[in-house]
Amino acid sequence: QVQLAESGGGLVQAGDSLRLSCEASGRTFRRYAMGWFRQAPGKEREFVAGVSRSGLRTRYSDPVRGRFTISTDNAKNTAYLQMTSLKPEDTAVYYCAARFTVFEDTTYSEGYDDWGQGTQVTVSS
Repeated sequence: QVQLAESGGGLVQAGDSLRLSCEASGRTFRRYAMGWFRQAPGKEREFVAGVSRSGLRTRYSDPVRGRFTISTDNAKNTAYLQMTSLKPEDTAVYYCAARFTVFEDTTYSEGYDDWGQGTQVTVSS
């Protein structure tokens, strides 16, 4: 199990950029694939981006592809979500998640084991 803590959310204007961070506890960060999800008011939580344990493989949902970038820094036990060209429809609580892997170096859009508490991102028009 890994504990996750998100930071970096806030209120920005449309077109602005923001970087979210997700710091993980424990010494086995390299064994985890990481993901970012979001939940807007009145909507279900949705997958945003995922990165493999090596950091070499990434996947994105259609609404954010080309605008968001997921990455990890194993030395800092931290995952990031760089968000650019933000839109009002990106407004949501953003959660990071971790999925333990044995050997696979792949990305996942579901099946995560551990979750952070979330950080609010609000984009005004």
